[in-house]
Amino acid sequence: MLMIALVALPFAGALIVQLCKRAGATAAFAIAAVTALAGLGVLATAWPGIEGGTVFAWRREWLASIGLNLSLRLDGLSFTFALLIDGIGLLVTVYARYYLPRVASTVRFFTLLLLFMGAMLGVVLSGNLLLMLVFWEMTSIVSFLLIGFWSYRSEARKGARMALTVTGAGGLALLAGVLLLGRICGSLELSDVLAQGGMVQRHPLYPAMLVLVLLGAFTKSAQFPFFFWLPHAMSAPTPVSAYLHSATMVKAGVFLLARLYPVLDGTPWWFYIVSLAGLITLVGGAAMALLQRDLKGLLAYSTISHLGLITLLFGLDTQLSTVAALFHIINHAVFKASLFMAAGIIDHETGTRDLTRLRGLWRYMPHTGALAIVASLSMAGVPLLNGFLSKEMFFGETLAQDLFGYFNWVVPAAATLAGALSVAYSLRFIYGVFFDGKPDDLPNYPPHEPPRLMKFPVEILVVICLVVGLVPNITVGALLQITAAATLNGPPPEYSLSPWHGVNLPLVMSLVSLVAGTALFYFRREAFHRHHETLALLNARDRFEDLMRALGWVAARLTAALENGSLQRYVALLVAAMVLLPAWYLLGAGTLPFPAAIGALRGPLPPAPLDPATGAGLAILALGAVVVVGWRRQRVAALSMLSLCGLMMVLLFGRFSAPDLALTQVTVEVVTILLMVLALYFLPGDNGQSPGRTTPARWMRDGALALAGGAFTSAAAYAVMTRAYDSIGEYFVRNSVSGGGGTNIVNVILVDFRGFDTFGEICVLLVAGLGVQAMLKGLRLTAPQFDINGSPWAGQSHPLLLAILARLMLPLTLLVAVFMLLRGHNLPGGGFVAALVTSIALLMQYVASGVLWTESRIMVNYRVMAGAGILLAGLTGLGSWFFGYPFLTTAFGHFHLPVIGEFELATAMLFDLGVYFTVVGTTLLIVSHLGVRDKRILASTHDHNGGR
Repeated sequence: MLMIALVALPFAGALIVQLCKRAGATAAFAIAAVTALAGLGVLATAWPGIEGGTVFAWRREWLASIGLNLSLRLDGLSFTFALLIDGIGLLVTVYARYYLPRVASTVRFFTLLLLFMGAMLGVVLSGNLLLMLVFWEMTSIVSFLLIGFWSYRSEARKGARMALTVTGAGGLALLAGVLLLGRICGSLELSDVLAQGGMVQRHPLYPAMLVLVLLGAFTKSAQFPFFFWLPHAMSAPTPVSAYLHSATMVKAGVFLLARLYPVLDGTPWWFYIVSLAGLITLVGGAAMALLQRDLKGLLAYSTISHLGLITLLFGLDTQLSTVAALFHIINHAVFKASLFMAAGIIDHETGTRDLTRLRGLWRYMPHTGALAIVASLSMAGVPLLNGFLSKEMFFGETLAQDLFGYFNWVVPAAATLAGALSVAYSLRFIYGVFFDGKPDDLPNYPPHEPPRLMKFPVEILVVICLVVGLVPNITVGALLQITAAATLNGPPPEYSLSPWHGVNLPLVMSLVSLVAGTALFYFRREAFHRHHETLALLNARDRFEDLMRALGWVAARLTAALENGSLQRYVALLVAAMVLLPAWYLLGAGTLPFPAAIGALRGPLPPAPLDPATGAGLAILALGAVVVVGWRRQRVAALSMLSLCGLMMVLLFGRFSAPDLALTQVTVEVVTILLMVLALYFLPGDNGQSPGRTTPARWMRDGALALAGGAFTSAAAYAVMTRAYDSIGEYFVRNSVSGGGGTNIVNVILVDFRGFDTFGEICVLLVAGLGVQAMLKGLRLTAPQFDINGSPWAGQSHPLLLAILARLMLPLTLLVAVFMLLRGHNLPGGGFVAALVTSIALLMQYVASGVLWTESRIMVNYRVMAGAGILLAGLTGLGSWFFGYPFLTTAFGHFHLPVIGEFELATAMLFDLGVYFTVVGTTLLIVSHLGVRDKRILASTHDHNGGR
């Protein structure tokens, strides 16, 4: 239950923040802080077991057929990342309390921050790879909302769109890679996958799977060539930047490399792809950081460089490279979060992040300056700070690798160069902001120290930088040990975290990088601005927007070529595609002569005999369809014939022993025809003489397509019905009573065996209803004066006889609906049919008495009713989880009452009730907005019915 609490806490906190949003920003901050603190408390209770090597696991089957289970795993690796997510999340929450104004949008910020925290915890704690992908995509969506939090800014919208596009594309690649990995291993459970590393690497699908997985990791962690989106995410509020760059979004990619390291590592494919991408990103990001003018832009490119360092370490073929990568993940999270918070303080107090205007702030902000200097020196890898320790381990592993033969020297040389660049941009941060003269035209002058508690998170992180650098074994030794063991899926190699290892080559490399970086900064300081102007021409955001505009232009041209506003054309293209491609396959793909191909459609079984009654029904159905087409201009007659076609379908279902389908069909037909009758009044007059409607060429095209579509459908049905096949129906017949507790097999399938499908369908139905409401909102249609034949409409909108009959029938119809609902589990009926019967009764009230009269008596919010139905159906499914059963598993039992006798109760009734509420609410939501379109109609309805 520890993992459930860890993942659920942020989502519960976000829900509470929204429920209490009227309490304001302070309450939202308190809830967010308590949530993160509670997560740290849960981790503290798990530490003794994690330190002892225990792997906590929890699993519940969900969609086992596709390998998706609710599976959580807490080991050393996930513990460390969860600690960073909750710990830095708490500090960011405190920092945001003073950074952001106390306005209504701040409540939304804390809600999104908690959702982001929950999504990242879901990624690191998932024990199922598909479940991890669900949370992975959630991080992309929530980060999109956080990066674009200040949506009134153009750069925020563009940066958010770029981040979502790149990471979303990587997520699709990762999905394909995970599916291939599951195919190779035969399971998507992480424990099963990690146990099959050798077999995975020998599989022929390994290269394709590896590339797809690495695409997902590289896009998320901004590795070459996908690094360009990350600097433009700086348009987010600084608390988001601090959280995203240190412990969350960009760390998801390197977490994936660490999590799948035992499975993917050990092949040349892994070594060269990962190490080269990391090496290019390491040097390129550091060089770009040195040329930035924006303070957060400098830190963003430094993040890219350090992520490249971590990726390079994962790609090296040495014993300690993975340990060094994990150590630097921890150190980078600490000093980078403190640096972003310090940058936010500087921006908050001065009103700018422009390094050409920021200088001499030490005089005004000495406390903030001291904190920022220590964090910057840690980023530069200065001795006695935490960044130095992992940087020295990194240098040592670049010397120990043997990937490139004669060119092995390139890796340590590039590492030293990146170290020098890191020192140079760190000095630029320190000297350019806090020294180098006096401030130049600051928006907020004179600057001053921020509120005391705004600096508190930075102080905590800077103290960690110092303490870890001085006594690493005491502070981080145990955490690194269990993290490395979980990542390597075994005991890690021997290593030392001592701050001093004597004079050796890694130390020399550190000293060279320090001296070279200082010299680079000192002698090349004036060239930064010239190169920055050159880089402005290569602005990734502008190039991305150019690409989006080009794609939009291509899409517009393609759409214009295919769509001309003609519904007939769209249907013609659809039918042609439906007929030609499958028909080509059915007819032997052109390899058989046409007569032989037609003969091959017939299977070994004889066709079923056709009795006269069924034949007559089919003939009437076909004739009705033809008459509908012929009478399409006579709308009332066409609707009547259309209802005849529906009635014949009902009779056919009844003829072939499908009473449930017959009931559903007849109610659907009635509801559909009633809706069409309501819409009929507003259809424009049309005398059938519009040009281009009935040309001979169009008649020939439509006729040919109709005949081809009918012939293809008939041939496909004939091919299927003359061949033996295994029907799944026998399974439902055998298990309907024992598994679902009902003798109505169709209803048991809907509410139990395929309940998840039904739940999805009612969700889609509600979304469609809300879509119709949104499209009709604000629409004003003029009431027509004449019908299609030029005759005036009747002056009496709601005939008295129809209104009286509809009101008399209402209670009887509702009683039938209740009867259908209650008996549906064992006899024909159910929630859907009962909902349609209820909708018919209420629709008749709308038709007979008008919208105002009806809604003045039905005091129900249809959206609330439909939403309550979804909630009830979902809660019914969740209830089965608490008893250890899959989602939407039905429980049933037989009970006895003295007077009534024995009766059955099943939880499926609650699910059916949810279906009932959703269907009734959605249907009436559409009707209520379809009827209220014209003020003159409303006024006449109001007068006719004597007011409300």
